[in-house]
Amino acid sequence: MTPMTTLATAKPPLDRRPRKSGRPDTPHRPRHPYRAALATARGRTGLALVGLVVLAGLLAPLLSGHGPTDQSALALAVPGAPGHPLGTDDLGRDLLARLLYGIRADLGIIAVAVPLGAALGCLLALAAAVHPLADTVVQRAFDLVLAFPGLILALAVTAILGPGRVPVILVIALAEIPVFGRLLRTGILVQRGREYVTAARVGGTSGGRILTRHILPNAADPLVVQFAVSLTVAVFIEGAMSFLGVGVRPPEPTLGAVLSQSMPYLAQAPHFAAGPLVTVTALVLGLSLTAEALNREIRR
Repeated sequence: MTPMTTLATAKPPLDRRPRKSGRPDTPHRPRHPYRAALATARGRTGLALVGLVVLAGLLAPLLSGHGPTDQSALALAVPGAPGHPLGTDDLGRDLLARLLYGIRADLGIIAVAVPLGAALGCLLALAAAVHPLADTVVQRAFDLVLAFPGLILALAVTAILGPGRVPVILVIALAEIPVFGRLLRTGILVQRGREYVTAARVGGTSGGRILTRHILPNAADPLVVQFAVSLTVAVFIEGAMSFLGVGVRPPEPTLGAVLSQSMPYLAQAPHFAAGPLVTVTALVLGLSLTAEALNREIRR
């Protein structure tokens, strides 16, 4: 037998490496709970509604050919009037422009007020977690704020500072401080009693490192859900203050102010109130669906 024949008829060596049976080639990594929540039907719907409202506010100068305070001779014009797709208000101002710029004003207020309240509440909760005396003082301060109904708190702040954008931001932030503070304090107390914290303490890990590397990451999930809920509450607070005339000063438009101005004309011009009502409903529904999707995924 020639060498060429030997090479041609030789069998390939057996592959004796162990084979993986029933396992994928790449390990499966669980998705982040926030991404998984936003990928659900509720999460996608909520994000879509919020995104549409936010986009409308950001593109207000492009979507409207009028300024929010520009007046015309057409008072209470019906939707579809020349140059006014949604009609005009009682002073001849374009309702589409006032609606879009009102969305921008509302988003600007809640984008500052809710993070401010959340940050201050979390800082106070951390201070309470460090020292028992600070815990007592912080809890009494939270009780003092919660003792005032939201409307009374709003009236008290505006009585001192007057109506405007800053008082609205302060009222929303004050209302949210005890909410986030108590939520984080409860999470810290719960996590402190867990076995992994005890093991880290026995292993010689410092208290500050245990707090920042172990306790806070595990106590942060409820804060994310509460942040979405607080955005919804902030929309209602701003709308109520503007509706009562103690919010942003006219003629600057907000959704609550436009809705308040439409009340005397509901029978004569129902389209006047339709825009802000639909917008507030879409924004609140979107935020609520997003918060519910996050809450369901985190609790699994």
